[in-house]
Amino acid sequence: MPKRQVVLMKAGGPKGEPAPPLGTHRDVRDALARFNTAPDGAVRSKAAGTEVLHGPGMLVEIPTTTDTVQQAMVTMTDDDIAWPVLERLCRGLQWKMVDLETGRAFG
Repeated sequence: MPKRQVVLMKAGGPKGEPAPPLGTHRDVRDALARFNTAPDGAVRSKAAGTEVLHGPGMLVEIPTTTDTVQQAMVTMTDDDIAWPVLERLCRGLQWKMVDLETGRAFG
Protein backbone atom coordinates (compact mmCIF):
# COMPACT_ATOMS: atom_id res chain seq x y z
CA MET A 1 0.00 0.00 0.00
CA PRO A 2 1.44 3.42 -0.94
CA LYS A 3 2.19 5.82 1.86
CA ARG A 4 -0.20 8.75 2.19
CA GLN A 5 1.24 12.21 1.61
CA VAL A 6 -0.07 15.59 2.68
CA VAL A 7 1.30 19.10 2.41
CA LEU A 8 1.33 21.37 5.46
CA MET A 9 0.74 25.06 4.81
CA LYS A 10 -0.40 28.12 6.71
CA ALA A 11 -4.14 28.60 6.89
CA GLY A 12 -5.66 31.93 6.01
CA GLY A 13 -4.65 34.71 3.71
CA PRO A 14 -7.05 36.67 1.49
CA LYS A 15 -8.77 34.71 -1.27
CA GLY A 16 -6.59 34.59 -4.37
CA GLU A 17 -3.47 35.52 -2.42
CA PRO A 18 -0.67 33.03 -1.81
CA ALA A 19 -0.63 31.44 1.63
CA PRO A 20 1.72 33.11 4.12
CA PRO A 21 4.89 31.15 4.97
CA LEU A 22 4.99 28.65 7.83
CA GLY A 23 7.99 30.60 9.12
CA THR A 24 11.76 30.38 9.06
CA HIS A 25 13.46 26.98 9.21
CA ARG A 26 14.07 27.48 12.92
CA ASP A 27 10.43 28.53 13.51
CA VAL A 28 9.16 25.40 11.74
CA ARG A 29 11.59 23.06 13.52
CA ASP A 30 10.71 24.61 16.90
CA ALA A 31 6.96 24.40 16.20
CA LEU A 32 7.17 20.76 15.10
CA ALA A 33 9.38 19.86 18.09
CA ARG A 34 6.35 20.49 20.33
CA PHE A 35 4.74 17.54 18.53
CA ASN A 36 7.71 15.17 18.98
CA THR A 37 8.94 15.82 15.43
CA ALA A 38 12.61 16.62 14.93
CA PRO A 39 15.75 15.77 12.91
CA ASP A 40 17.32 12.39 13.68
CA GLY A 41 20.73 13.95 14.32
CA ALA A 42 22.35 12.73 11.11
CA VAL A 43 24.56 15.25 9.32
CA ARG A 44 22.90 16.28 6.05
CA SER A 45 24.33 18.27 3.22
CA LYS A 46 22.61 21.55 2.37
CA ALA A 47 22.96 20.44 -1.25
CA ALA A 48 20.23 17.84 -0.59
CA GLY A 49 17.67 20.67 -0.69
CA THR A 50 15.52 19.30 2.13
CA GLU A 51 15.73 18.56 5.81
CA VAL A 52 13.90 15.48 7.08
CA LEU A 53 12.18 15.58 10.46
CA HIS A 54 10.96 12.37 12.09
CA GLY A 55 7.70 12.32 14.00
CA PRO A 56 5.10 9.89 15.30
CA GLY A 57 4.12 7.80 12.27
CA MET A 58 5.46 10.35 9.79
CA LEU A 59 8.40 11.98 8.06
CA VAL A 60 8.29 15.73 7.39
CA GLU A 61 10.44 17.25 4.65
CA ILE A 62 11.11 20.99 4.70
CA PRO A 63 13.00 22.78 1.93
CA THR A 64 16.38 24.31 2.76
CA THR A 65 16.81 26.31 -0.43
CA THR A 66 14.92 29.40 0.79
CA ASP A 67 14.98 31.56 3.92
CA THR A 68 11.36 30.81 4.79
CA VAL A 69 9.31 27.65 4.56
CA GLN A 70 6.11 27.95 2.51
CA GLN A 71 5.10 24.29 2.71
CA ALA A 72 6.22 21.04 4.27
CA MET A 73 5.70 17.58 2.75
CA VAL A 74 4.49 14.88 5.14
CA THR A 75 4.77 11.19 4.34
CA MET A 76 2.75 9.09 6.75
CA THR A 77 4.41 5.81 7.65
CA ASP A 78 1.54 4.89 9.99
CA ASP A 79 -1.76 6.74 9.38
CA ASP A 80 -3.30 5.63 12.68
CA ILE A 81 -0.49 7.26 14.64
CA ALA A 82 0.25 10.26 12.40
CA TRP A 83 -3.28 11.50 11.72
CA PRO A 84 -4.21 12.54 15.31
CA VAL A 85 -0.83 14.24 15.71
CA LEU A 86 -1.31 16.13 12.44
CA GLU A 87 -4.81 17.21 13.47
CA ARG A 88 -3.53 18.58 16.80
CA LEU A 89 -0.58 20.19 15.06
CA CYS A 90 -2.80 21.97 12.51
CA ARG A 91 -5.24 23.12 15.19
CA GLY A 92 -2.49 24.35 17.49
CA LEU A 93 -0.41 26.11 14.85
CA GLN A 94 -3.29 27.31 12.63
CA TRP A 95 -1.88 25.35 9.71
CA LYS A 96 -3.79 23.20 7.27
CA MET A 97 -2.96 20.01 5.44
CA VAL A 98 -3.82 19.21 1.85
CA ASP A 99 -4.13 15.58 0.76
CA LEU A 100 -2.14 15.22 -2.46
CA GLU A 101 -4.31 12.37 -3.77
CA THR A 102 -7.71 13.98 -3.33
CA GLY A 103 -6.89 17.69 -3.10
CA ARG A 104 -8.98 17.94 0.07
CA ALA A 105 -7.84 20.43 2.71
CA PHE A 106 -8.07 19.75 6.45
CA GLY A 107 -7.53 22.09 9.35
